[in-house]
Amino acid sequence: MGKRAWRRVDGVLLLDKASGMTSNAALQVARRLFSAAKAGHTGTLDPLATGLLPLCFGEATKFSADLLSADKCYEADLRFGVTTDSGDADGSVAEQRPVNFSPSDLERVLEGFRGPIMQVPPMYSALKYAGRPLYELARQGVEIEREARSVTIHELALLDIGDSRCRLRVACSKGTYIRSLAMDIGEALGCGAHLTALRRTVVGPLVIGDAVSLDRLSEMTDEERVASLLPPDALLQSLPEVGLDPVASIRFGHGNSVSIAEELSRGAGLRRVYGEGRFLGLGEVDDSGNVKPRRLVCA
Repeated sequence: MGKRAWRRVDGVLLLDKASGMTSNAALQVARRLFSAAKAGHTGTLDPLATGLLPLCFGEATKFSADLLSADKCYEADLRFGVTTDSGDADGSVAEQRPVNFSPSDLERVLEGFRGPIMQVPPMYSALKYAGRPLYELARQGVEIEREARSVTIHELALLDIGDSRCRLRVACSKGTYIRSLAMDIGEALGCGAHLTALRRTVVGPLVIGDAVSLDRLSEMTDEERVASLLPPDALLQSLPEVGLDPVASIRFGHGNSVSIAEELSRGAGLRRVYGEGRFLGLGEVDDSGNVKPRRLVCA
């Protein structure tokens, strides 16, 4: 078998990840389908979870970190009365308790989790302690004290409720752990709970309706696959746009700051920068109206 010929591929793939697959495994399958020389993702989904996983190829990888801070939206299925060591259905049952709350009780508890809250990250997470991921320690039965973090639940809507279960829509800030939210809701109801399914539907400006599965991707021709990619600046659509004239575009592309006085009215901060009909990269405006290059794309 000959050596694979990797090639330059630039763009963003909105992948609808299947359950049971790690985010890195999904990335590697997609990378091979594109024969992409460079690839990365914008933050992982647990193997149990499905849904939107933006993958970056080539020049788009320069901006993958910018999506880590984006708000996200999920649909989460909870089962009440059973807790697991991992907080989800992949874990072992830790405790069972009777379920005797009413729908109005649930709504009252949900109200307490809306807005800014303090949340303790789960042991089964990729956070590191002494250089090791917490999930490795958790699998060895080691419990490490974790400090509560401030996160924001923008929306917490009850979509469905049944016998010892419910489905929620959760719109939240970065760093929110939905399994911790499920466990905390269960404790507030006095019966415990764990996550049985999780689907991510929104990441920043990106939505699941535009995503494609690996199965569908494998059925496409090479031309169709390339056409399915979004441009690298798709990751930055929440940022204001700046347009440069030809002279300023050249200076910016060479790594120099350029003065855009009109940007003073919009204040300092990050900008998507364009010039000569193309995306040039990410810039940052200072208090004097100068746009400094932060990350540039190669032509």
